[in-house]
Amino acid sequence: MEREPCSAACTRATLQAATDAYVKAQTAGTSALPDQSSNASYLENDVSMDISKSVLTQSVTIDFGRSLIDTTQCATFTEMSCASNKKPYVIHTRKLFSACGSRTTGIQTVLAKDGDWAFNAAGKLEWSKLETWTPIPDGKRDTYAVIKAGGDALGGGSYTGAATRTTNTCKMPQSPGTLQAGNRQYVVDEELGGGNPNGTPSTNLVRVTVCSEKDCGR
Repeated sequence: MEREPCSAACTRATLQAATDAYVKAQTAGTSALPDQSSNASYLENDVSMDISKSVLTQSVTIDFGRSLIDTTQCATFTEMSCASNKKPYVIHTRKLFSACGSRTTGIQTVLAKDGDWAFNAAGKLEWSKLETWTPIPDGKRDTYAVIKAGGDALGGGSYTGAATRTTNTCKMPQSPGTLQAGNRQYVVDEELGGGNPNGTPSTNLVRVTVCSEKDCGR
């Protein structure tokens, strides 16, 4: 990896700017990220490839998205729902940065599309828009360790109601078999209470909040 002179650790503002640039690049269909290290690695669905052949080279219509900023690891996670795109996608991307946060050293993308198990881009978009992810006040935030543990405890999940949370049935589509998610990694954002526990090639997005009433964290 390239080394760079650092006067301070990575900041939320620096990582947010890099995330915004990444989303803009995906919309435009360019893999030439302005902050990318010359030897940055790229994985798509756990396969190493040349970024010039990745989904980033496709101009994708992004209907909705959200990101997590992890200043402890100098990493970010971005979820993009692309239901109205010509080829519907749900894209989860974990980006790794240098110690200053100014250079991207690794990109790990999970690209879900038609034909994948339980894929439903329109449904994902609808439910994502209903969730509230406003910043949590300082005194009510959980610690990095608590959010990480929450992600481990969940393992995975899905809305199963036809239209509302009150009609959830807890009935999942038939699993294609035993799912192994190794190489466990995380992105944790204390300000949003969000965590992205991901494995090989599995990825989830969870939110952990201190609640005094039912469903207050949704």
